[in-house]
Amino acid sequence: MSLFKARDWWSTVLGEKEEFDQGCLCLADVDNTGNGQDKVIVGSFMGYLRIFNPHPVKTADGAQAEDLLLEVHLRDPILQVEVGKFVSGTEMLHLAVLHSRKLCVYSVSGSLGNVEHGTQYQIKLMYEHNLQRTACNMTYGSFGGVKGRDLICIQSMDGMLMVFEQESYAFGRFLPGSLLPGPLAYSSRTDSFITVSSCRQVESYKYQVLAFATDADKRQETEQQKLGSGKRLVVDWTLNIGEQALDICIVSFNQSASSVFVLGERNFFCLKDNGQIRFMKKLDCSPSCFLPYCSVSEGTINTLIGNHNNMLHVYQDVTLKWATQLPHIPVAVRVGCLHDLKGVIVTLSDDGHLQCSYLGTDPSLFQAPKVESRELNYDELDVELKELQKIIKDVNKSQGVWPMTEREDDLKVSAMVSPNFDSVSQSTDVEVGADLVPSVTVKVTLQNRVTLQKIRLSVYVQPPLVLTCDQFTFEFMAPEMTRTVGFSVYLKGSYLPSELEGNAVVSYSRPTDRNPEGIPRVSQCKFRLPLKLICLPGQPSKTASHKLTIDTNKSPVSLLSLFPGFANQSEDDQVNVMGFRFLGGSRVTLLASKTSQRYRIQSEQFEDLWLITNELIIRLQEYFEKQGIKDFACSFSGSMPLQEYFELIDHHFERIYFDLVSYLMLLKLGLKEVNKIPSFFSNHVSVLHTCTEKLRINGEKLEELLSERAVQFRAIQRRLLTRFKDKTPGPLQHLDTLLDGTYKQVISLADAVEENQDNLFQSFTRLKSATHLVILLIGLWQKLSADQIAILEAAFLPLQQDTQELGWEETVDAAISHLLKTCLSKSSKEQALNLSSQLSIPKDTSRLKKHITLLCDRLAKGGRLCLSTDAAAPQTMVMPGGCATIPESDLEERSVEQDSTELFTNHKHLIVETPIAEVSPLQGVSE
Repeated sequence: MSLFKARDWWSTVLGEKEEFDQGCLCLADVDNTGNGQDKVIVGSFMGYLRIFNPHPVKTADGAQAEDLLLEVHLRDPILQVEVGKFVSGTEMLHLAVLHSRKLCVYSVSGSLGNVEHGTQYQIKLMYEHNLQRTACNMTYGSFGGVKGRDLICIQSMDGMLMVFEQESYAFGRFLPGSLLPGPLAYSSRTDSFITVSSCRQVESYKYQVLAFATDADKRQETEQQKLGSGKRLVVDWTLNIGEQALDICIVSFNQSASSVFVLGERNFFCLKDNGQIRFMKKLDCSPSCFLPYCSVSEGTINTLIGNHNNMLHVYQDVTLKWATQLPHIPVAVRVGCLHDLKGVIVTLSDDGHLQCSYLGTDPSLFQAPKVESRELNYDELDVELKELQKIIKDVNKSQGVWPMTEREDDLKVSAMVSPNFDSVSQSTDVEVGADLVPSVTVKVTLQNRVTLQKIRLSVYVQPPLVLTCDQFTFEFMAPEMTRTVGFSVYLKGSYLPSELEGNAVVSYSRPTDRNPEGIPRVSQCKFRLPLKLICLPGQPSKTASHKLTIDTNKSPVSLLSLFPGFANQSEDDQVNVMGFRFLGGSRVTLLASKTSQRYRIQSEQFEDLWLITNELIIRLQEYFEKQGIKDFACSFSGSMPLQEYFELIDHHFERIYFDLVSYLMLLKLGLKEVNKIPSFFSNHVSVLHTCTEKLRINGEKLEELLSERAVQFRAIQRRLLTRFKDKTPGPLQHLDTLLDGTYKQVISLADAVEENQDNLFQSFTRLKSATHLVILLIGLWQKLSADQIAILEAAFLPLQQDTQELGWEETVDAAISHLLKTCLSKSSKEQALNLSSQLSIPKDTSRLKKHITLLCDRLAKGGRLCLSTDAAAPQTMVMPGGCATIPESDLEERSVEQDSTELFTNHKHLIVETPIAEVSPLQGVSE
């Protein structure tokens, strides 16, 4: 954009550390020379008034001493300067200066000096008005159609318009509903004041209506207004623009038409006299100021718009005609005639950069030198190109896209979990059953190598685990500095978390020479909480409904050495059996085989198997690593427990929820007393047994009913307020009773919504535990790599939280369908099938369960998970039987499900009847 920079004609910097705004700049022949040459008048918030007459010797000259005609310190901050016919008895131009509590009108004159210093300028105070209210801005014009003089209207900070007829105060009126003042302008053609209220709408008030309205000596209604004397101030027209306005300007084509221009935060609008939109333009950048003026083309208007990107755009109506770059962000822009040069653009920044410029371009005088022609050796270039490509390839392999080593050296995050519980548990007033809930301390240490800013540490654990503090903020860290923070973790709930892993994430900014604000970066550290935080030693159980068997390739390890903190003192001789009791009350039993290399985990709840199974595998890996054994491996040769997993999915999706359903029916029938619920159950028990509500759908119904009751509550409040304000009291007609009953219904419904959300969250947490277990078993069963397990986790666990808008069932169904149609597909016909672009609550879970079964079937027959570009190509299965295509109808899906029945039998019945030492490695897996 160097070609389109604004050409600097004259510029200067005003004062030191002074501030300016859009009302601080004005161009006019303030000294009444009559030669048509404008002067630049600038006022600052520091109280300095300056008048310039720029006349550079050559273009781009800086300000000379004689350019400054006048500089006066008026002590009070200057909010706005305007030039007009403000003194009675003369049509000479005078200068009006608006202070926060005072309006002053000055005459500016120059007298010829007796020496070579030239003309001397001075100002003389003609009159002043002390304001009773703090001023915001002002406008002027021939209010009411007066001839030969200008009246001034000042808007106060509390929304009052004060009109001054030159030396005398005329009247003051409060704008109705005013909260914050907005820009103000006067339209001489319609004799109206136009402003933008805090309701984000343009409002127009006739001067005659303001003049004849009731006086506004007080903000409250007077007794005369209550009795009906005086006229009410009504708005002429309004237009909602939906955003705050920065400025308003009015441009007249001729005596028969004028336009109202409004500059918003994102758009600028052109309105007709009656408030109709003539056109509007959406701006690409945030604007800072604007100035409309008549165009040379008939019927069009040019507009100068400055923005916060140091740009000045010239629009003809809505068409961008020119864009030029400024050296500063303008807060005020004016166009005038300076030194016989018409159309000079004068801009002022908020820190005092005043510049007079014009639009144009400078031709580039640079000519590229001639290059000596020489013959190219293409063989050498080819060798050099290959060497560079090899270097680039090596760098990409070693470092990736970002230099990770540098980023990790900036800040090192480490977490340490205390091996012992807190001496005084931080879980105050929290009890899970009859057990006292312990807490453990975690310390996170931050070590930085360079200077860091805006450091924010966020810690997250899986609910119902909670933290005493999860947010830490540091404004600044000097180089080579160490910070350590501590917090406690404890269980707050009667159910188990889906994981014992926590995550500490640190976001920070690293300042550089080019960017002092800093480059945002993120670093994280994971930590593992001890199992004893949620679990106690328990009595082993001989029978259980759900059992799993994990095979290993090494001799069994004593459970006392794997779980030293869970040894039962009364059963020290049983080293191959151990019981666990969770704080929620459920029990899990772990058995190690004496004759085979297997471990069995059993429990009454399928989802409770996950934490102990995962902990067993982790501790076995750590044990053999300490022994120096690197070829240790676990496997799972039993049948996949899909039936138990599907029961949990159905439990999450469909559940009889008698309390909420009954309350919904009570509200439908108009019953309000809680003691009527038992009789209602006895009368409608058959209805309740047939009403199987989905938790998510139930939540939607509850929220809809809560919204209806809230609307009803507000309607009753309005009726009561109308009755209370009525001058002639009348009966309430039981509105108070209805209000009290509706209030109780709203509170009860809100409690029901919270209870429903809590039940949904608990069900989702149990489903996550079971899903983690299924993913683990699939990985052990098919010996999947870490990347393939990550793909399974992304497909089965895409959500951290279940919501009414997006649920687990439809999300997982879409993800598994994508895998079946890409990397696990058999033919190109499957790849051509398109997934639905919109996810919605399914009618049931049959489709999801069939897709999960089909996924396991594809993996059993040789399919592999991948996300590379080769995944779209059909895979050649090496296992006997191949893979079936994705069913396109319910009939075809039914046949696939029947084919997979032998492969995925009910794991519960299989394991119960078979001793642990006699389980065949391939039992339950069909060839």
